[in-house]
Amino acid sequence: MRNVNKENITQAVLDSIAHTADPRTKQIMQALIRHLHAFAREVELTEDELMKGIEFLTATGHKCTGTRQEFILLSDVLGLSMLAVAMNNDKPAACTEATVFGPFFVPGAPHYDDGADVANGAPGTPCDVRCTVRGLRGEPIAGAEIDVWQADDEGTYDVQKEGLDHAQARGRLTSRADGSFHFRSIVPEAYPIPTDGPVGTLLHATKRHPWRPAHLHFMIKAPGYETLVTHIFREGDEYLDSDAVFGVRQSLIRAIDRQADGTYLMAYDFVLNPQTA
Repeated sequence: MRNVNKENITQAVLDSIAHTADPRTKQIMQALIRHLHAFAREVELTEDELMKGIEFLTATGHKCTGTRQEFILLSDVLGLSMLAVAMNNDKPAACTEATVFGPFFVPGAPHYDDGADVANGAPGTPCDVRCTVRGLRGEPIAGAEIDVWQADDEGTYDVQKEGLDHAQARGRLTSRADGSFHFRSIVPEAYPIPTDGPVGTLLHATKRHPWRPAHLHFMIKAPGYETLVTHIFREGDEYLDSDAVFGVRQSLIRAIDRQADGTYLMAYDFVLNPQTA
């Protein structure tokens, strides 16, 4: 492998991984090498620019913590997360659409009884959330495990708050025999994604805003059905057509209506896709 140059180096690197045992690893690495090299040639990448790119990725890694995933955020704002979701969630039209996972999911959220206050002190306007979980044939799904999480009126998730020792606006519920579940939380509000790291620097450099339209996150799991990761977006939000992470789907937009007692109500019927062998 002597005398490599800008014409033959791509093939030399491809030849070096020719004996990769796993076919899928080999396929992915071959494509990655070809496209990375093609990108460098297309933009005539300088050594200084390459180093700046490496420094950017290094800083992205340093910004990650146990409760913040800057690489997911980077994938989100580049549209890569939503592209992967769209390619891997081709479901029948009647099923609830999937969208991005986001960087602020935390496993092991506290379990709440039906009707409980998941907000748990999070600042915001009280809101009832009433939903059902059904299968594609309309069958109610009992015992589905539902994770819910959202930002508060201050535009932050509980895991972003220093010194907070309990979950807020985050929890886990179980659907009842008729597939329904109900909890109290707060009205979702639009908020900016974190801009104090490399992703924020990228957004500033490309003249993009960091705002996400108001939404609640849901992850629903049930035996015999595909896991659903999605949001419900608040109708009328000004950022529905310019979501910083490209996650909005028309079918996921719902009104949040004011009730007689001054609280608000959001309702949605989730439809899960049956698992295939």
